[in-house]
Amino acid sequence: MTELTGALWRKSTRSGDNGGDCVEVATNLPGVVAVRDSKDSMGPLLTFTAQAWADFTAATKRESHAS
Repeated sequence: MTELTGALWRKSTRSGDNGGDCVEVATNLPGVVAVRDSKDSMGPLLTFTAQAWADFTAATKRESHAS
């Protein structure tokens, strides 16, 4: 299990004022990126390798520009 002590959680600047329907991401942990539901900060979360997260965000940026 990944140690998340010291995680600095942030919401996307594109979240806007959507009533809390967004995710929070912690990118300050060594070698891992953690993602959680902003409405349930004590609930389950996902972890990704830094490379997997970079690949995911690059792919979503490509898709958003293709639409």
